[in-house]
Amino acid sequence: MDCMTTVAQAVSDVIRKKPFLEEGLVTGIINQAYLADMLKPEVERIAGRQTNRYAIVMAIRRLSGRLAESFVGKSAEMFKGSDITITSGIFEMTVKKDARALANVSKLYGLVDISKGDFLTITHGIYEMTIISNAKYKKQIAEMFGRHEIINVVQWLSSLIVRIPLDSVDSVGVLYALTKALSWENINIVEVVSTLTEEIFIIREQDAAPAFDTINKLINSPKGAQ
Repeated sequence: MDCMTTVAQAVSDVIRKKPFLEEGLVTGIINQAYLADMLKPEVERIAGRQTNRYAIVMAIRRLSGRLAESFVGKSAEMFKGSDITITSGIFEMTVKKDARALANVSKLYGLVDISKGDFLTITHGIYEMTIISNAKYKKQIAEMFGRHEIINVVQWLSSLIVRIPLDSVDSVGVLYALTKALSWENINIVEVVSTLTEEIFIIREQDAAPAFDTINKLINSPKGAQ
């Protein structure tokens, strides 16, 4: 294997472990010469030999082209036909998972009127359960579980639901593309809940509008870029 190939692979290994560098290269906001200087010690360590700045810059340039074609270029096709729904006025409650809590789960489905569009998701961990629902049910749900069972409550949330075509659910990078787009805009993701064709992001209410714009731009841009 020649030196240039080794350097190219080392550069790829380093950058692919840093999602923000990938995004910066694709959008063209990173100075490639500066990045080469920054990565040089790590690239040389992985390659097991010294190399020059020009070789690293060329490797970065080639990788940028491949990223644009393989990742960003696929986003438009991957999200073709997707739609977005925003629901505000959401809260999240995490409770201890015990016999009493499990017995209350069925009561939640009787309380929350899903048929009228109310929101309810219940995520089971090993020791905890997280309940996400409309704020209007917060008091009743809190009374249902009791103070000693409640671990944490987060209010003033919104849900952003991205419905993905069935043909795209097995595509590599669906969740990665969505979370990276939100992270790039400094939008904090409180929770992620998934079904087969829905990725549900629980975010702060103040982030709902920019989150919608970001994901809408991702799935509707000709190149799938944000």
